[in-house]
Amino acid sequence: MEFLNLVKNRFSVRSYKPDDVEEEKLKVIFEAASLAPTAVNYQPFQLIVIKTLGVENKLKRIYPAKWFSEAPLVICLCVIPSKAWNRKDGKNYADVDGSIVMDHIILAATSLGLGTCWVGAFDPDAAREILDLPENVEPLVFTPLGYPAEEPKVKQRKKLSEIVKFKDLK
Repeated sequence: MEFLNLVKNRFSVRSYKPDDVEEEKLKVIFEAASLAPTAVNYQPFQLIVIKTLGVENKLKRIYPAKWFSEAPLVICLCVIPSKAWNRKDGKNYADVDGSIVMDHIILAATSLGLGTCWVGAFDPDAAREILDLPENVEPLVFTPLGYPAEEPKVKQRKKLSEIVKFKDLK
């Protein structure tokens, strides 16, 4: 898929078919995640892949929407801030690195005909408890992963002139 078409076709899926995701597609998605750039190539992240069948009630504690556990899989991207690069002003790049990784996952999934939905409004305490995360590992973002049972809607975006500013530093 040509890149701009891929980006245009990606949408937040909130209805999934129960069909399993093929192992070969998962390998592509995980390879895309591993190839994501991270600051100083520290790769301060982990992926936790959850099979949803039979654990829907636990997943509802993390994020209550029905569609969240409707897909056959949910991926939690966790970051490890202590293993991330810090800019000289102290800014820790774990969240930035994790966001790039999740974007690679979402775009790879789209290219394979799969659907995802970036979920940041989850309950972090429930996620920590249910996933039994060590103290130094932080859940950053979740996405269901499966075949969409809906069609994309028209995207509303700001005009490029509103978001792109050129500056001449002469």
